[in-house]
Amino acid sequence: MSADLWKPSAEIKTLQQRAAILRTIREFFCDRDVMEVETPSLSAASVTDVHLASFNTTFVGPGHAGGLPLYLQTSPEFAMKRLLAAGSGAIFQLCKAFRNEEAGKHHNPEFTMLEWYRPGFNEFTLMDEVDELMQLILAVQPAERLTYQQAFQQALGIDPLTASLESLQQLAIQQGFADIAEYETHRDTLLQLLFCMKVEPKIGQNKPCFVYHFPASQAALASICEHDQRVAGRFELYYQNMELANGFNELTNAKEQAKRFNEDNAHRKANNLKEVPMDTRLIAALEHGLGQCAGVALGIDRLVMLATRKETIKEVIAFDVGRA
Repeated sequence: MSADLWKPSAEIKTLQQRAAILRTIREFFCDRDVMEVETPSLSAASVTDVHLASFNTTFVGPGHAGGLPLYLQTSPEFAMKRLLAAGSGAIFQLCKAFRNEEAGKHHNPEFTMLEWYRPGFNEFTLMDEVDELMQLILAVQPAERLTYQQAFQQALGIDPLTASLESLQQLAIQQGFADIAEYETHRDTLLQLLFCMKVEPKIGQNKPCFVYHFPASQAALASICEHDQRVAGRFELYYQNMELANGFNELTNAKEQAKRFNEDNAHRKANNLKEVPMDTRLIAALEHGLGQCAGVALGIDRLVMLATRKETIKEVIAFDVGRA
């Protein structure tokens, strides 16, 4: 073992700046009467999203001598929605989240997430509030806004809502992704590839940029837009080559949510991925009743990277996975 692996991966000065940012965020929500909450990191269920991999463990103890399977949460979303259904009102949380198979310049398998929910908000009023927080923390101009359709058309000259699988395959091949495109049969995988590699680098460079109204097939936790059934009330925030936030005009229909979870697991099975138990407690909370609301998850580590002008995530967290 290297003799200096005991040392933090971030400089103490950076950690002091991080602490000040966290304090400012808490003051931001306190001033708006949004209650801070804490929910479990370990849960009996996890996300079914085919693009996310959870850590799992087993609890052995009283009442569970045979072992209780548990998952480290990729987001506090499900538990926070249960609080909303119980009448919590507007809430926020600063917590650790965990995603397996993710490590690199902008990723650490354990990371800090800010998540908040606003009853009565939609995706546009929530974007307004996210924008206010970004201006406060990063001292940036108000964010630009583009629909997913506009972002694709500007960057690649193609309409992502009407393009056929074949045309997306051909475009991906032209853009240098033949090794993936020639065998990919899922439109959304090709759209996500093209968006990540060719659209994202062209937006949010000089000031933050919201991209909203993602395809309905890419928004398993968002409500479908009434004016256009092809898109959902989902937005993402981008700035200087980083995805910072992912927000939704939340889906509140229990039957539709269960249907989407089952579709995710069918997709997992088709791709030889392990199925993930549906969160039946979330479904029960939705059945009890969750009023119209909007919620967003924002990556704190990436926000601190931008605020302190650091190039890698390990420079803004006390100990990255290599030193944990």
